[in-house]
Amino acid sequence: MSDSVYIIKSQEIFDAIVVGSGITGGWAAKELTEQGLKTLMVERGRPVEHRKDYIGEGVKSWEMPFRGAIEKNVADEQYAVQKQNYAFSDATKHFYGNDRDYPYSTPEGKPFSWIRGNQLGGKSLLWHRQSYRWSDLDFAANAKDGHGVDWPIRYGDLTDWYDHVETHAGISGSVENMPVLPDSKFLPPFEFNNVEKVIKQQLEAKYSDRKLIMGRCAHLSQPAPHHVEQGRVQCMARNECQKGCSFGAYFSTQSSTLPAAAKTGNLSIATNSIVHSVIYDPKTRRASGVRVIDSETMEVREYFAKIIFLCASTLGTTQIMLNSVSEQFPTGIANSSGVLGHYLMDHLYGAGASGIVPGHLEEYYSGRRPTGLYVPRFRNVSKQDAPFVRGYAYQASAQREHWSSFANKDGFGADFKHAIRNAGNWSFGLNGSGEMLPDFDNKVTLHPTLKDKWGMPQLLIDCTFSDNDLKMQKDIAETAGEMLEAIGLKNVKTHDRKWPPGLSIHEMGTARMGKDPKTSILNGYNQAHDVPNLFVTDGACMTSSAWQNPSLTYMALTARACRYAVEQLRQGKL
Repeated sequence: MSDSVYIIKSQEIFDAIVVGSGITGGWAAKELTEQGLKTLMVERGRPVEHRKDYIGEGVKSWEMPFRGAIEKNVADEQYAVQKQNYAFSDATKHFYGNDRDYPYSTPEGKPFSWIRGNQLGGKSLLWHRQSYRWSDLDFAANAKDGHGVDWPIRYGDLTDWYDHVETHAGISGSVENMPVLPDSKFLPPFEFNNVEKVIKQQLEAKYSDRKLIMGRCAHLSQPAPHHVEQGRVQCMARNECQKGCSFGAYFSTQSSTLPAAAKTGNLSIATNSIVHSVIYDPKTRRASGVRVIDSETMEVREYFAKIIFLCASTLGTTQIMLNSVSEQFPTGIANSSGVLGHYLMDHLYGAGASGIVPGHLEEYYSGRRPTGLYVPRFRNVSKQDAPFVRGYAYQASAQREHWSSFANKDGFGADFKHAIRNAGNWSFGLNGSGEMLPDFDNKVTLHPTLKDKWGMPQLLIDCTFSDNDLKMQKDIAETAGEMLEAIGLKNVKTHDRKWPPGLSIHEMGTARMGKDPKTSILNGYNQAHDVPNLFVTDGACMTSSAWQNPSLTYMALTARACRYAVEQLRQGKL
């Protein structure tokens, strides 16, 4: 990408400003520029160039000082929160925020883990790329059981936009014809190994309401011509994903949406620009731009545009909105309803079960795979069959024990060395992903006194799981154990790792969509009820959390909102 897209100061009134450059920011920039809008992308972090800046890619563990681990005092002092993430290592730490620079607060006894990816591309460089559609079961859930407000849209409103983003991004998966999990526009699925095939037969024979399918993911199992035109090629299954993928085999801002936006000639980018607030013009009752702090010089700048898209991540976007105060909006821009910052959600992770698969010692597999298996939701689908509302899915995989597990075992001598050189038993595990209910008391506010080093008020995050969430978490572990016992696994053990909210990195809500301006921030097109030219399309917009990984739905919502905004702009309504 040409250096000419980067700007620092500008007197231009852009057609659009997009705040953030992660999954939704990338999509907003692509859609708006392709519709002919001169668009400025504003990113708080440093620039990251595709391929050139993937400095951990291909670096072997033995080529790193601590075999990929990070010196303990560095991890403890600088990455106390970020180090909890499964992908955090010496080869990826440059894609995580330094916790000393990004402080936030939580009440005593109510931890929240906020994983940050502050650079061009955001967390699109780190996500695990699981990609699932929602269904009407999910969009109607709030209306059905009364938790949260009703969504202003249904699945049919997003169907074409799911098609749109899936075709561009490339989603691998299998056609299953399951109403609870609508099929996508798929590239071929990745393959089961032989033991997984056996377990699939056993599990589906035992449970008529459950299927074991290949995980759907944004990796190119077989690139289409338009993917090759993007400069992307087939996934090599290197297991290097979070280090950066020079092949562009996975979907990210750098590999897919940013090149498309840059190709139009309509894109400008301002990096190292921390958005302090949205500028509101009381005469026009519109947002007129954003005020930023240069992260390197502390200089304050302003950029102006006709429409503003906030895509700075759930909590990042809400921090900006809460800090955008005016006479008209003393508690944050577009907050006449008073719900800005409330209804924070995540997913329930960390519970499940695993066991030993008897036999199959003649079976092995070679190579790696960028996705696991998936058991879609079966609880509370056609009838209420559990002591909680909503439901959950399982992620799964089968593998043979190998040498790395011996790092955590005691032993010595010839027999121990012999065991390390040989594959061990097959194991299989189920790990849940459950829906967290929207709750007014789960909220984020600006701390009354504490600020970060750039002068931005810190966030005070007050979030905990409800009784319903805890009942579901218990069922996730117990049911996983029962399923594995039922299909004949041995030494089955359940687990609940008691992960705090936030660690699933699926934070949602705090600027929710809804039909009523008195109870929601955004309408059915992600447009602020109070400020018509202000749009929010990242996780902050979510009215419920469902049980599926949410990123694919963020993409569809963003593309749909962009098309609507462009039409409104052309009609002179914004």
